[in-house]
Order: sequence, then C-alpha cells, then structure tokens
Amino acid sequence: MSGIGIAFFVAIVGLTLYVTYLASKRTNSASEFYTAGGGLTGWQNGIAIAGDYLSAASFLGIAGAIALFGFDGFFFSIGYLVAYLVVLFIVAEPLRNLGRYTLADMIAARFNQKKVRGAAAVSTITIVLFYMIAQLVGAGALIQLLLGIDYWIAVLIVGTMMTIYVLFGGMAATSWVQIIKAVLLMVGTVLISFLVLWKFNFNILGMFSEMKTVTTHGEAYLHPGVRYTNGIDTISMMIALVLGTAGLPHILMRFFTVKDAKTARSSVVYATWIVGIFYILTIFLGFGAAAFVGSEKIVAANAAGNMAAPLLAEALGGDLLLSFVSAVAFATILAVVAGLVLSGASAFAHDLYGQIIKKGKATEKEQMIAARSASIAVAVISIFLALGAQNMNVAFLVSLAFCIAASANLPVIIYTIYWRKFNTTGALTAIVSGLVSALVLVILSPNLWAADGSMLFTGEALFPLTNPALVSVPAGFLGGFIGTLIGQRADAKKYAEVDVKATIGLK
Repeated sequence: MSGIGIAFFVAIVGLTLYVTYLASKRTNSASEFYTAGGGLTGWQNGIAIAGDYLSAASFLGIAGAIALFGFDGFFFSIGYLVAYLVVLFIVAEPLRNLGRYTLADMIAARFNQKKVRGAAAVSTITIVLFYMIAQLVGAGALIQLLLGIDYWIAVLIVGTMMTIYVLFGGMAATSWVQIIKAVLLMVGTVLISFLVLWKFNFNILGMFSEMKTVTTHGEAYLHPGVRYTNGIDTISMMIALVLGTAGLPHILMRFFTVKDAKTARSSVVYATWIVGIFYILTIFLGFGAAAFVGSEKIVAANAAGNMAAPLLAEALGGDLLLSFVSAVAFATILAVVAGLVLSGASAFAHDLYGQIIKKGKATEKEQMIAARSASIAVAVISIFLALGAQNMNVAFLVSLAFCIAASANLPVIIYTIYWRKFNTTGALTAIVSGLVSALVLVILSPNLWAADGSMLFTGEALFPLTNPALVSVPAGFLGGFIGTLIGQRADAKKYAEVDVKATIGLK
C-alpha cells in the first residue's frame, strides 16, 4: 500500500477518534450514551441515518453483485431504497412518540411485561449479530487486499476500533462518525460515477448497450435471472429487503436521538434523498467494475465480489483514488458497526439488565457499566462469528438480517401501533414465531447445505429458498394473530392511551 493510502487511513481514523474524544466528555448518563440526549437536529440525524444504512453491503456488496450478475445485483438497491417508504409512512413517527431508548421500550409502552421485553431484546441481538458479521467480512476483505495482512487480523483491527467508539463516545460519537462517513461516501461515489460516465462519453444509453458485450453473460446481463434463477426466491429476498428496514434495531434507535416526531419525520426525508441518490449511483459502480476491471480480477481479489468498488477506483484513478475510496469504505464499516454495537449493547444493558434483572431500578452508574460491558460482549461475539464467513457476499448476509427483522420485529411493531385487540400473548408469539421460523429456515436452506460439500453442511437442503422471508414474515404476523386470539383480552384503555401518544406525541 502506498504512503498516500496510509495517510488517508490515518487521517480518517484520527478524525473519528478525535470526534469520539470530544463526545466522551459529555457522555456521562444513560440518555447521552444511548440517544445523545435527543439533541440531534433533523438534518444531522438524517445524514447519520443514511450513514448507518449505507453499509459495507451497499458500497462493497452491491457494487460487486451488479458487476458480476448485472440486473440481479441491482435488486438489492431497489429493495433497500423502497424500504424507506415503509419506515417513513408507517414506523418513524409512532416509534419516536412511544419509545425511549430501544424497540422494546416502544412495545413496553403497551405491554410492560418482562417476557415481551426479553423476546424483543433477543430478537434485536440476533439481528445485530447477523448484520455485524456482514460488516466485519467486508472490513476483513478490504484491509486484507490493501495491507496484505491476514483476514483474521483485519477483523480484529476493525472490531477494536468500533468498540472504542462505543465505549467512550456512545451515541454522540457514533452519530458524528456516521455523518462524516456519509459525506465522504457520497463524495467518493459521485466521483467514481462521474469518471465511469466520462469513460462512456456521458452517454447512459450507450453504456447500457455496451454492457451487453463486456461480460460473459451477454445480453442476459441486463435482465433478471443471471444469479437468481428461482423467481420465488427472488420475491422472498425482496420481501425481506423492503420490509426489513422498518425492523432494524440500529435504524429504529436513531429516531430516539431527536426531540420530537416532527424532527424524526424530517430525518427520514433527508435520509431518503441521500440513500436514493446513492443507490441510483450503484449502477455506475457495478457497470464500471464489470467494464474496466473484469469479473476475473474481481473474483480473484474476493470470491464474493466485495472488492469491485475499490478495484474500479484503482482502474480509474490509480493509487490516489484507490486509497481514498478504500479509506472511505473503511470509515463506512467503522461507522455502521459502531451503530450496531450500540444497538446490541442497549438491548443487553437497558432491556435485559436494567429493566428485567434490575426491574428498572438500576442507577446511572450501573447502567453505564452494563452498557459498556455489553458493548465489549457484542463486539467479541461478532468478531468470532465473522471469522467463519469470509467468502460470503456481504449484501447477501445483510439480506438475512433484514429477513429476521421483517419476520420478528415488524409484525409486533405494526400490531402494537395499529391493532386494538392485540395483547401480550400476541406480542410474544409474533416475535418468537417470526424469529424462530427465520432462523430455522436459514439453517435448513442452501446457505448452509450443499451436496458438493462447499457449504457448512454436506447434503441436500431441506428448504429450497436462500432467503426465507416469503414464509417467515407471514409466520410472524400469523403468530401474532393466533396468539392474540388465544390470549386474554387486551386492555382497551391502554390501547387508547398508546394510540393518542403514537399520534400526537403526548408523554
């Protein structure tokens, strides 16, 4: 790696550590640690949401998927973008009005029972771990490519950095790291897209025509079916992507960092514009990598295609652009994993320890110790799991996290806010049925089974879909419905109270 590349890395790491240092001076309470005291403005939180959302899966995974499989790779961009409409119109405002720190707080506003809060916390932690694995896999591949060090060492480096951000700076540091990362990522993406268009003489139609001949897929490259030949499986994956965002704990947690529901809505509007522009530009990242790098070189660098974007930067701008883009990708991963660690730690410390074990009577000091201890635990578990997932595409890994979020979290959110008859039994069965069905079907799917022994288990998969959302999401909603029917009648007054709070923000 060149000296300028090292300089970019050092500059970004130094800047983010300085931000963490400044934030650590004001992170003295649980509210500051979890939500930055609710003091972010709409535009600040909007950029931070975009920074949280535009992960390694977006920058590295989608670019590689489009480069290798054409239109099939763009499915991820479509799903991630449309998902924000669900967040904006259904979830953002009621969640902000009802919650405090975590998703479980919002559910507890109506069903304040330990078993419901515990189930929500377990669901949050499971999603965080799946998402964290994807980010750490991308980080390991990136640093391995640039520095020539072993994958496991690269994963440890990123794991250590993300833990520092959360331990000392909490949500304030995490938010500003995400803002810095989002700005840098958009600058890098726009720059690469401009260079790709320049190579095609700024003729977008000509670019699409030329892409029919630059890959071995021929004209099929521009049509669905190259990678995802099973239409039912594709629909299942899109269900996970479109519905999963509204159940992602690290995204939902961001709505508690603003003062009111109006600011939460404006946050989503800002984020949607940034996210929308970025995902449109992934077309140029993927096409450019296919045309100017080639699938053989992309696969040689990383079997899942995760290094397509950095290799494209090198092809277009040499070591200087490669160094900048790689440093931005590194910052992207650091910011997202910091947010994930924080959401996982909040589920451990606030929900399981503070509300269930200590029954809501933990002191500020005890809450801070628990939160920081949980941050270390989440980081260690995630690093261990990521060491065994080196050759999986990060965009696909994230789609599994989205599936669990859509199956376990979204049904209970929708029912809690909008169904008068929903009760405690329904809340518990919605979470458990969605979570268990998603996990079991993933274990039985082709993700882990292959006849040739290329996966974790040897043999034929018992479940045919790689993403089980088509089955597990209805299972979550059905579980909540059946549980409500067999459980005790819901408290009508409590629902009326929650309905008013969710609508107008009355505390």
